[in-house]
Amino acid sequence: MLLRRFYDTKLAQASYLVGCQATGEALIIDPNRDIEQYVAAVRAEKMRLAFVTETHIHADYLSGSRELAAVSGAKLLLSDEGGEGWRYGFAAADKAVLMKDGHTFKVGNIVVRALHTPGHTPEHMSFMITDGAATDRPMGVFTGDFIFVGDVGRPDLLEKAAGITGTMEAGARQLFRSIQEFKKLPDYLQIWPGHGAGSACGKALGAVPSSTLGYERFANWALATENENDFVAMVLAGQPEPPTYFARMKALNRDGPPALGGFRTPAKLDAAKLKGALAAGNPVVDIRPTAAFGKSHAEGAINIPLTAFARWAGWYLPYDRDIYLIAESEDRAAEAAKAGALIGLDRVAGWFPSDAVPGGQSVRQQNIHDVAAELASGSATVVDVRWQDEWDAGHLPGARHVPMSRLRSDLARLDRDKPIVLHCESGSRSNIAAGIAQQMGFKDVRNMTGGWNAWSAAGLPTTQTATASGAAVL
Repeated sequence: MLLRRFYDTKLAQASYLVGCQATGEALIIDPNRDIEQYVAAVRAEKMRLAFVTETHIHADYLSGSRELAAVSGAKLLLSDEGGEGWRYGFAAADKAVLMKDGHTFKVGNIVVRALHTPGHTPEHMSFMITDGAATDRPMGVFTGDFIFVGDVGRPDLLEKAAGITGTMEAGARQLFRSIQEFKKLPDYLQIWPGHGAGSACGKALGAVPSSTLGYERFANWALATENENDFVAMVLAGQPEPPTYFARMKALNRDGPPALGGFRTPAKLDAAKLKGALAAGNPVVDIRPTAAFGKSHAEGAINIPLTAFARWAGWYLPYDRDIYLIAESEDRAAEAAKAGALIGLDRVAGWFPSDAVPGGQSVRQQNIHDVAAELASGSATVVDVRWQDEWDAGHLPGARHVPMSRLRSDLARLDRDKPIVLHCESGSRSNIAAGIAQQMGFKDVRNMTGGWNAWSAAGLPTTQTATASGAAVL
């Protein structure tokens, strides 16, 4: 048996190749849109891709299962669990094999058994692997977004991201029952999860690539929690804000993700065309580091640094308009375009060289002591863009809370003629927010250098929220 893990650090996402060396057949589980990496890996191992499958309808990236199966001629296997609304809309057209709980298929001598493990999503499947050439006992389980190292898949996305009211608690209870059933399996089983640390599909994912069921029994809070009501309260508390694009990804992956046909390098454009792109209302994204953007940038552009592009592009960029980049090189523009394509942002129309783009704006960097004085005098609006749990744990007295998830809607309620000082934990998120504030028409936009970390380290006054309400403080 051959097992290979593919890991995309930008998405914190894992996919897997399982191959039988005796027969040359292979299976890919949870591929993303970078399908060439799987085709190349199968070719390098001198195997034939026989099957492509996925654990569930993903919300955090666009699936490559459909395109990979079509390109390779592999059989596509998809979940038929979850009920109405959770079945794949393209399954019949693609002649996919639909799987119920207990469905088995063979990859050469390897037996793959589908286990219905709902909770994160209603249709979720995990895949148990048995290397029939060695034993009749299973080796491990590909758990997708069911069980992670140190955590479990969040059950609140259907309500928070997809807007399906009343599903959080039901999903949490379903997840608890799935875990109890899964715990009946042998301790020695390896666990190969679909995500690692940094994913928004859970709140405390470990960075270790794999684990065992026996270890997770005592190291994973979710498996160690025996009371259902306690589990429900704990799994729903403190979940990160789901990105706004999750609902769109869920719908596209359910109804039929479009074929990409390979990643493309966007066209290099004359800087003279920048003004026209902005005038037409198309987003222009400067992907340089925040420090460079803060010193000087084109008026109307926003800043999403290349290192954070995969994380934030889906929050702030539209799917129905052409997108333009400002970059230091063609390679960087291509990398950003690829990161966008992984979450379905396919309309990157071109890029402008940063050294040819005239600067017209800057973001003033303001130290914590000056910010403290402005808070005291009320001469500027100080805005904290961190998440709700960060705000609740401690914040600047007199600051307003506008989390990154509600940036455009909540900033629109503030006075655009008054100076605004933005801050986050260290300065990266607030610099992104500063560019958006400028685009919205705020005339004097500043960033608090060092953020909350610098403020609290200096021993300046802080306050806490007595009861987390989840409401913005405005």
